[in-house]
Amino acid sequence: MPKIHRETHSIKHIGWLRAAVLGANDGIVSTASLVLGVAAAHAAHGSILIAGIAGLVSGSMAMATGEYVSVSSQADTEKSALEQERAELAENFSAEESELAAIYVKRGLDLPLARQVAAKLMEHDAVGAHAQDELGISEVTTANPLQAAMASACSFAAGAALPLAILMVSPEPILMPAIVCGALFSLAFLGGLAAKVGGAKILPGVLRVTFWSALAMAITAGAGALFGAA
Repeated sequence: MPKIHRETHSIKHIGWLRAAVLGANDGIVSTASLVLGVAAAHAAHGSILIAGIAGLVSGSMAMATGEYVSVSSQADTEKSALEQERAELAENFSAEESELAAIYVKRGLDLPLARQVAAKLMEHDAVGAHAQDELGISEVTTANPLQAAMASACSFAAGAALPLAILMVSPEPILMPAIVCGALFSLAFLGGLAAKVGGAKILPGVLRVTFWSALAMAITAGAGALFGAA
């Protein structure tokens, strides 16, 4: 019996990876920006810390809720599409088989072979064949709502804890530079790690997250300085 060759691909991590990376990135950026904005308004150290903690808690809950609703909506849409596909299969099985064969022809198979493949796959699992090849739905790319929500909340809290930790240990004269440097370094590392785990190029991921995060912090700090001066 031939040995089964098993392959591992980075795409299998996409469900939890997207939620975790998004949560940690938002946790760092939003909390660092919030702290910088309040600090730029010349608020007291205690007020800055309270604002940061409030941002951590509210942000974690918002991320969890948003991710759960988003993934649940996606799951509902996929479920509805599968129900429609089942109804179409029950109504006209041969037409659905021809439709699946046409998909394989577009991918490069000759028509006779495409028909054989479609017939064999539909004999095994008609709904599954159409779900994957017609609708693009598979277990690999489908995230679990609760898993995504928990990953978002926990990763946001972990990310938000970084600027708060810097806030608590940094002297007031270097508070803002320390938060900026710590946040950007962590974001660059996170962007590189996400790219590596996802199998993408590291440098573009690092540059992308660093640039946009620096811009977000600069704008928020500017707004805090403007209103603080007023």
